[in-house]
Order: sequence, then C-alpha cells, then structure tokens
Amino acid sequence: MKPHEQTHEQTMDCKAIFAALSEYLDMELPPDACEKIQAHLASCAPCVDFVSSLRKTVDLCRQYQPAELPEPIGREAREKLFEAYRQAVARR
Repeated sequence: MKPHEQTHEQTMDCKAIFAALSEYLDMELPPDACEKIQAHLASCAPCVDFVSSLRKTVDLCRQYQPAELPEPIGREAREKLFEAYRQAVARR
C-alpha cells in the first residue's frame, strides 16, 4: 500500500480521531483515549497534517485581538454632517 492510501479501517479510525481532536488538543481526554489517538497519529500522515493545521488555527485564534472600536462621533460633528446632508438634499 502506498503511503497516501488508507484502508477502510484507517478511514473509520480517522473519523473517530477527528471527532475527539478538540478535546485531545485541550487535554480534556482520559489518558487511554490520548494513547489511542497518539498511536493512530504515529501511522497516519493525513491525520498528523490535519492535527498540525488545527493546532496552528487554534493558536492563531487565541492570539487574535480585535481592533479597538472608535468612539461615537460627537454631537457637534453629527450636527455638521446633518447640516451638510440637508444642504445637499436642498440643492436637488
């Protein structure tokens, strides 16, 4: 079998691994479940790639900090904008 080919059994194992990956990465699984996942990852390159990608995604999400929102515009600025709007409408 070529390295990128998987048997039906491996594919079924992959689906089970995918279902538990979030808990695995968050270290919320019991030790025996972690051992099963690690054993599968030792022989499944596509799952290793997927786990690596998922870890990077989780790390990027944890680092994300939204930009600060600007303060609402002041009353004077709002009045000037409204006056400019009224003048524009009046010219039509």
